[in-house]
Amino acid sequence: MSLKKKLGLGMGAAALGLTLVGGGTFAFFSDSETTNNTFAAGTLDLNVDPDVIINVNNIKPGDWMNRTFKLQNNGSLDISKVLLTTTYEIKDAKGDNNDDFGKHIKVNFLKNEDKSSLLGPSNVIASKTLYELKNMTPDQVKNVSPTWFGLQGGERNGIKAHTQDNLYVQFEFVDNNADQNQFQGDSINLHWKFDAQQTAGESK
Repeated sequence: MSLKKKLGLGMGAAALGLTLVGGGTFAFFSDSETTNNTFAAGTLDLNVDPDVIINVNNIKPGDWMNRTFKLQNNGSLDISKVLLTTTYEIKDAKGDNNDDFGKHIKVNFLKNEDKSSLLGPSNVIASKTLYELKNMTPDQVKNVSPTWFGLQGGERNGIKAHTQDNLYVQFEFVDNNADQNQFQGDSINLHWKFDAQQTAGESK
């Protein structure tokens, strides 16, 4: 037999041996366990009490109106911000307006009592007309009370789950010492939308 044939036969036998070994089976012990896991989302549930903050008739220039309301967090998650959006519609009784009635109704202040302190009130809105507020989204639960030597009183920003903030607002029909007869009999339908936002994500 030639050397080539002998080498070829030897390599074939080696390959066959590897095939037999590779195709063999091995017995071993095993065990397994299954875990049952849950991801349950929390809830944001913001309520405004009362749901009508102000409803007043027969106002005249110079009148002011004080009202209180609550922002309630009835959900299971903390709220970081409550952004206020202002929109309104004007009913021009005589069709004679040449100015926006919303420019003559002012929010002198909107104060969050829970965020205020002995250092001063937490006025989240101060001296803004309804017309100006249309282009703003102030945070109603931010502590903006004054600081003294680096200290700030009142609660921290936001509303904890199952708690509430008390707010105090003053509206005024501004007397501009000019002719405002065009607004006689007119009305404003004011919409305040409170948009609650979650806190930042964290390790659980």
